[in-house]
Amino acid sequence: MKFSSAIVLPLLSLGSGLAAAASWSFEDATLSISSKGAGVGGALKEKLSPVSRLTKQVKLGPTDSLKLVMTTTEDKTAKRPHQAFLTLHEPKTGLEESFVFNVKESGKAKVELSQKDLPFQFLTASAPIQAKLLIASFGSSDAYYTHAFDLTISRDPNVPLSTPEAPLRYGKLSEINHIFRSDPKSPPTILSGVFTLAILACLPALVGGWLFLGANFSHLPKAMNAAPVSHALFFGSIVAMEFVFFLYYSSWTLFQILPPAGLIGTVAFLSGSKALGEVQQRRLAGLR
Repeated sequence: MKFSSAIVLPLLSLGSGLAAAASWSFEDATLSISSKGAGVGGALKEKLSPVSRLTKQVKLGPTDSLKLVMTTTEDKTAKRPHQAFLTLHEPKTGLEESFVFNVKESGKAKVELSQKDLPFQFLTASAPIQAKLLIASFGSSDAYYTHAFDLTISRDPNVPLSTPEAPLRYGKLSEINHIFRSDPKSPPTILSGVFTLAILACLPALVGGWLFLGANFSHLPKAMNAAPVSHALFFGSIVAMEFVFFLYYSSWTLFQILPPAGLIGTVAFLSGSKALGEVQQRRLAGLR
């Protein structure tokens, strides 16, 4: 059985139209550039088409405001998409910045921007910036993404461009040559001698104070008979600790004095507890 081509061709075209997937688009798009103080009707307006790019370059001055209004559609029916962006693309660096449309349930969409909303890289761009429209949503409908117009940024040469600081980047750094501080030096010998004589001059005053307060040296034989080892070690540890301090002042380092200082301190603690215990027993016995 054969069919006439006059019947088959219309049926094929109808079937292909039914099989074609729905897509997102827009209609009634108006791009306006208004300058500050231009007044009502002073804005530059251009109509945008979803099938062709605007041939005229759009210029955005330092006091201008760009406004784009349109109606988003799905399969030629006004509808609100899940996302709608105006994306600015700088061709040389590949930098992009997207601005979200404010879309109502009826599909009415609007976006506004000025130079203060743009990254500083766009303000120094020598070539026109590509403005692209993106309209998409969930479902089987194809997204709309195309180059809509070109935008030229015109800066005020009298206003300096504020460039932010470069972000911190972690990576390999150059070699660091450490310059260590020189070793500490002892003070002049004359100055040390003056303070040494001043300390020695205080010893007679110390002995005189002991005698004035009633220090009794006659108990020394009793103390040595009761606890000779404890008193000898305690007094010797005090003298040894002073000698360690002298070595630290003259030549030793901190790490050199730590072991002997720890050993002498342990001896002083153990012997001192017994020596002072013997002194307490004499005090309790009424010996002063």
